[in-house]
Amino acid sequence: MTRFWLFKLLRTLLTLWFVVTFTFIVLRTSGDPVVSLIGADALPEEIEQFREQWGLDQPLILQYLQYIVQMVSGNFGESLRDHRPVITIIAERLPWTLMLGLVAYLGAALVGIPAGIGAALRRGGAFDRAIMAFAVFGFALPNFFLGILLILLFSLWLQVLPSSGTGTIWHFVMPALTLSTFTAGTLARFTRSAMLEVLDKPYMRAAAAKGVPPVKRVLFHALPNAAIPIVTVIGLNIGHLIAGAIVIETVFAWPGIGRLLVTAVSSRDLAVVQALVLVIAATMVLSNLAVDLIYGLLDPRIRVGGR
Repeated sequence: MTRFWLFKLLRTLLTLWFVVTFTFIVLRTSGDPVVSLIGADALPEEIEQFREQWGLDQPLILQYLQYIVQMVSGNFGESLRDHRPVITIIAERLPWTLMLGLVAYLGAALVGIPAGIGAALRRGGAFDRAIMAFAVFGFALPNFFLGILLILLFSLWLQVLPSSGTGTIWHFVMPALTLSTFTAGTLARFTRSAMLEVLDKPYMRAAAAKGVPPVKRVLFHALPNAAIPIVTVIGLNIGHLIAGAIVIETVFAWPGIGRLLVTAVSSRDLAVVQALVLVIAATMVLSNLAVDLIYGLLDPRIRVGGR
């Protein structure tokens, strides 16, 4: 079991290192950030002074080694635009993204998993077809388009919800609904498929023959055995909450790290972009690591295969 966990942890660390290295190289070879920050009409002396001030005049390999050393020590540098520590800037925005993601994900899980179970129990019926239509709608409709539709409907036409910003609980409704629609549809579809695979198993028929109530058969016999595909989807979608919030926060002017990333990319703020990409990658990788570890707890055969 220990070797299984160590292997997964090592793979996680290697993935994060690759993301950091790839982001660092791409950002510094895709254009000159100095021109974007101080303007193309700046004097050569000003450009050179700016490069020396931020260490951009040093060889790329030396910049990379210095960045790795600083990052390991917990220092992600300063913003080239705001001249503030990157950690401080992200700490101001991250709670808003986490709150939005938590509300969206709880709503998606409370809707998607029961809907998938109900669709599997009523396979081929009207309820099943309605849930599958909702699932297709959920993961086929682009988030930004759904967000614009909700703004047009609830803000401009009905005028019952604020279209952007924060401040009240009503500001959460449309961003959370937009962000959770994809996750709810995906959960419903995969939960239905996983439940259909186990409902006809011999142990389910044996439980029915013993007189076990239907609700108990579903909750304590079918659902635990269908858990691995559902856990997979849950873990992947947790990782997508921060990455998926980039578009949603831009549409609804939400002050989270997704909107911060768009601003930092447009202004070529290298330190902020690098740190945000690392945060998003760490969320994805750690959620996948958690899923792998849960696999090992749910099915001991996976631990044996890992060893």
